[in-house]
Amino acid sequence: MRKNIIFAAIVALLAAVAVPSRAEEPEDDSKMNLNAIARAIELYCNVYKELNFNYVDTIDNKKAAETAINAMLREIDPYTEFIPDRETEAFFTHSSGEYGGIGSIIMAAPDGGVLISSPYEGSPAAKSGLKAGDKILKIDDDTVATWSTDKVSARLKGLPDTKIKVTVKRPWTDDSILTFDIVREKIFVSSVPYYGVLKGNIGVIVIDSFKEKTPQEVRAALEALKKNPAVKYIVLDLRGNGGGLLDSAVQVVGMFVPKGTEVLTTRGREKKSEKIYKTTQNPIDTEIPLAVFIDGGTASASEIVSGALQDLDRAVILGARSFGKGLVQTTIPIAENDGMLKVTTAKYYIPSGRLIQAIDYSHRNVDGSVERIPDSLTTVFKTRNGREVRDGGGITPDVKIDYPKYNQLLYNISNGNWIFNFATRFAAEHPTIAAPEDFVITDEIFEQFKASIDPEKLDYDKVCEVSLSNFKEIVKTQGYDNDSTAIIFAQLEHLLKHDLNKDIDLNRVEISRALESEILSRYYYQRGESVAYLKNDNTLDKAAEIFNTEGEWERMLNPEAKRKSKVVTGPSSKVPRRLLKK
Repeated sequence: MRKNIIFAAIVALLAAVAVPSRAEEPEDDSKMNLNAIARAIELYCNVYKELNFNYVDTIDNKKAAETAINAMLREIDPYTEFIPDRETEAFFTHSSGEYGGIGSIIMAAPDGGVLISSPYEGSPAAKSGLKAGDKILKIDDDTVATWSTDKVSARLKGLPDTKIKVTVKRPWTDDSILTFDIVREKIFVSSVPYYGVLKGNIGVIVIDSFKEKTPQEVRAALEALKKNPAVKYIVLDLRGNGGGLLDSAVQVVGMFVPKGTEVLTTRGREKKSEKIYKTTQNPIDTEIPLAVFIDGGTASASEIVSGALQDLDRAVILGARSFGKGLVQTTIPIAENDGMLKVTTAKYYIPSGRLIQAIDYSHRNVDGSVERIPDSLTTVFKTRNGREVRDGGGITPDVKIDYPKYNQLLYNISNGNWIFNFATRFAAEHPTIAAPEDFVITDEIFEQFKASIDPEKLDYDKVCEVSLSNFKEIVKTQGYDNDSTAIIFAQLEHLLKHDLNKDIDLNRVEISRALESEILSRYYYQRGESVAYLKNDNTLDKAAEIFNTEGEWERMLNPEAKRKSKVVTGPSSKVPRRLLKK
């Protein structure tokens, strides 16, 4: 009862103190209208008070408050979110890439429990002997068979230099129950899983996120590649890079353009909030031919890098149109132990002046949905050399690559852990394999993989058969079913009947690449996975063609020799990681 009295007193206080008279209301609509804010708070408090007094069951106050907050924020944009105190540690871990623990990705096992998915190279997990596919049975003396991945993750983490005992069941081995004594360390998750020389003379740097130490990692990779006399060109692979820290992105751009170059402008609601970001350090190389790879998963900070290098005519951009996120978020502490608010505070504009935000969240359809800004409403801007670029739809590459559309079979095989399980068995039976650059999925390996799949257990959505069945039902409902249609349907059913072996063979190229990536990760960790994506990549092939054709790279960045973007057809080795890992 006392809590309810206090609750009512707060409402009264808000109404009395926070509500100014009409004469005191700000005349400028752009300023906060305290009267409207107070009325909104009072409305919420009154409704919640009545609910708390009258609802049949006891209400979880904290849960109710978080539900109300999240519902409110969903109406704004997907990037403005409330981060409860219990999740702040994970948020900062993601931003910094550092935490205390054993250094391994874990995943839910299909039959319950938790599996080791992928230890990080050089981590305590890897050094102790834990392997992908190990099922965690006990942590110290606690049985964890029924624990969630979150609970297991929290238990595996801890202060560096503390000890932990992990007992696992390892498939495909004689001594299947193994126990490892592990000393936790400070784990640093690299945002540059691979750099190296491919195609003989191209230095490739894969960047999968922008964290606090990303600039140092990219700088070290770039300097190492430049010391290699074979390297004549540089590629930054930003495909699947969902972004991260704005400052880190600006620093990466600064490695390729002169000091003091304007990279980005952010503009908030108030004019005085405008901020210009310029490069602050001497570059590493402003002349070496540079290409950047992007796709639909390239977003936010990675769009700053690719967009700025395009606007400054410093790099040729290859791939598919990027995601289109041009919004800046700022984290604001709410109160002690109450969490944080990650709120969209500005939009960012790259050097040509264009905003690449693809969706206008301030305008919603009747059903509440939002749509991409149509191309007809975008505006033409000019790069430094006068090339035309557009706003409102992400970064459009200079050379478009047709990436394959992954069919249901590849998705089901990956999502059902058939590739993961085969790689686990393969690693158990083959102590060593060739280097990542030389390893291939042979006919023998592919046939072994096909034989490992149980058709009765594969969750395979037979799209043609389901569609045909639905169509038959429509024909029957409309009264067109007769002997003639029955014969036609029987013929179609025979023609469209799925043959799993045939379907797998038809998709051998993409399945083999996914399989190769998973197997290489068992021996060479994240580096091996990256090499698998790149070594048969038609985007890299096209970049090599541009680089090695005399004067082509320069002509592409010169408006006098501007040509229409070419479309490259054929499969790509860039298989989305979401198909390979849970």
